[in-house]
Amino acid sequence: MSKVEQFNYDNTIVRNFAIASITFGVIAMLVGVTAAFQLIFPEVNLGIAETTFGRIRPLHTNAAIFAFVGNGIFTGVYYSMQRLLKTRMYSDVLSKIHFWGWQAIILAAAITLPLGITSSHEYAELEWPIDIAIAVVWIIFGINMFGTLIKRREQHIYVAIWFYIATWVTVTVLHVGNNIELPVTLWKSYPVAAGVQDALIQWWYGHNAVAFFLTTPYLGLMYYFIPKAANRPVYSYKLSIIHFWALIFIYIWAGPHHLLYTALPDWAQSLGSAFSLMLIAPSWGGMLNGLLTLRGAWDRVRRDPVLKFMVVAVTAYGMSTLEGPMLAIKSLNAITHYTDWTVAHVHIGTLGWNGFLTFGMLYYLIPRLYNTKLFSTKLANFHFWIGTLGILFYAIPLYWAGWTQSLMWKEFLPEGILKYGNFLETVTQILPMYAMRAFGGTIYLIGFLVLIYNLVKTAAQGSFQAETPAEAPPRPTSLAGHKGEYWHRWIERRPVQMLVVALVVILVGGIVEIIPMVLIDDNVPKIASVKPYTPLELEGRDIYIREGCVGCHSQMIRPFRSETERYGEYSKSGEFIYDRPFLWGSKRTGPDLHRVGGKYPDSWHYNHLLDPTSTSPGSIMPTYPWLHEHDLDKSETAAKIKTLQKLGTPYPPRYDEIAVEDLERQAAKITKKLRSEGIKQEGLENKEIIAVIAYLQRLGTDIKVQTGD
Repeated sequence: MSKVEQFNYDNTIVRNFAIASITFGVIAMLVGVTAAFQLIFPEVNLGIAETTFGRIRPLHTNAAIFAFVGNGIFTGVYYSMQRLLKTRMYSDVLSKIHFWGWQAIILAAAITLPLGITSSHEYAELEWPIDIAIAVVWIIFGINMFGTLIKRREQHIYVAIWFYIATWVTVTVLHVGNNIELPVTLWKSYPVAAGVQDALIQWWYGHNAVAFFLTTPYLGLMYYFIPKAANRPVYSYKLSIIHFWALIFIYIWAGPHHLLYTALPDWAQSLGSAFSLMLIAPSWGGMLNGLLTLRGAWDRVRRDPVLKFMVVAVTAYGMSTLEGPMLAIKSLNAITHYTDWTVAHVHIGTLGWNGFLTFGMLYYLIPRLYNTKLFSTKLANFHFWIGTLGILFYAIPLYWAGWTQSLMWKEFLPEGILKYGNFLETVTQILPMYAMRAFGGTIYLIGFLVLIYNLVKTAAQGSFQAETPAEAPPRPTSLAGHKGEYWHRWIERRPVQMLVVALVVILVGGIVEIIPMVLIDDNVPKIASVKPYTPLELEGRDIYIREGCVGCHSQMIRPFRSETERYGEYSKSGEFIYDRPFLWGSKRTGPDLHRVGGKYPDSWHYNHLLDPTSTSPGSIMPTYPWLHEHDLDKSETAAKIKTLQKLGTPYPPRYDEIAVEDLERQAAKITKKLRSEGIKQEGLENKEIIAVIAYLQRLGTDIKVQTGD
């Protein structure tokens, strides 16, 4: 009789991450609903700078991704790894450091983002001290995970853990690669890459943050929790192997499909499109593997809310991973990009795939952690249906809005002029769709509150089991395989080798796409007339970034007749060589601003930012009175110039010493012009609005262009 070892699973860390996921999930969704209502009623921000749409949008996305989903990932990983590997986590201390470190990072994000402290990179807005903290905590998680893998009692490493390994190594690479920046002060930095190069690196990160933070770990959770909840084996072991390796190899190449028809070189765009289409095969292979695991158990699905949530989650995953590659086809991307279609697409994945799988996992876990039954199956079923309706009310109107926007942006009259030359006409047309979206988000949030009530009552009727006793034979001393064994079993017994192979697989795409962009100058042709920003324009640009204006305005005119007629000459890669960070945007709630320089008098910008409806009746843009009230902070101007010089921006030697003088001279000129246009505000030359006007009037003026109407 073989020896059996007794040990305990740590449930406390699982419960802690579950509570954090639920808590931050409510906050993330509440902020999201608030942002949705601001797009109908901008005054919802109460005139407070920290609550405007531009500042709370990144708060919503970071809270949803890293707080709600992130804590959900760790909940499932800590629960499943212990049971799959037949061992307690490597270190309780590391588990606690990971938990509290991650919550501290989330708290730092919740404070800094509304304050306008942002790097402006999508899904990576946090500034450099927090980036370092993320790296430290993530490494601690990795040490704990691989320590557990090494001391495991189960020789075979199950498929869910393959996805956890790939997640850890790829997120490490992505986070480091996208956050190579040079600090200016404690809360300000500039990225090393600029313009087109920064855009490529950001969307290499941005797309793969979706791939390797919102997808691969959740696929691991799918491979564990669906078989456990259904009490059935995974449909196909071979399909899981193909799904895993094909997915992690192909996914990393797809980032450039976010930049189709932009100033990014065509070869990079084409690579992104081609590999995005290939993604359909492994993605749908994984979806089918999940759904077919439930074959023969459909009667249970009808009765069990846990399985209901998981079936819809996997279906939403399939929809998103079909739609994403479709949107990477250039002809379709020309219609959908910069519209609300993309917002709908993203939320099918977030609300359906991540949200519903998390809900199913929580309904499965909490009764087991508290050694009781779910308080109310009826409430869980109610949550399922109201959550499903919430997704439909959220997404369908936005698909409709996306088509409406694109058709209106592109429509010409027989005379050859744009039918809707005023961009605001396209905004007011879709306000009913925005209202339906806000309603959908609200009822989805209500469903989540029902979950909280149900799980609190479940916990109250049970007793928390901090540790679960378990026993298993000791781990075999030899990793040797058996004759005739399937070839993949070799790497399944060797987590470090799997880590190394996964690292090589995911690095290939990044190296092929990014290295040529960085090393080959011809990829970004220089334009002699393009000059660095003046100190005042630079300060204005940083205020523009602080206010999150890129959330609604792009700075990238694509080579379509409808865009060149509306905005002016299409954007060239050489125009962005001093842009740190790039500000091409991913959504147009307002018009593109790349050629706005010189289009309106200074007083128009002054009044537009003070009260947008005074210049654009019906506008849903918030007011920015603090720009007219707050003095411009010049204390960091010299340091910014010095930092940019280190990054290669060709300011004259020792220019940092006279930068503030130049700033004040330009501010005086703009103030004088404003006074001639009827603006009589006292002390105007010292206000932030002057810097913002300087920046806006500079945009797109470095090259001679034909300005649109």
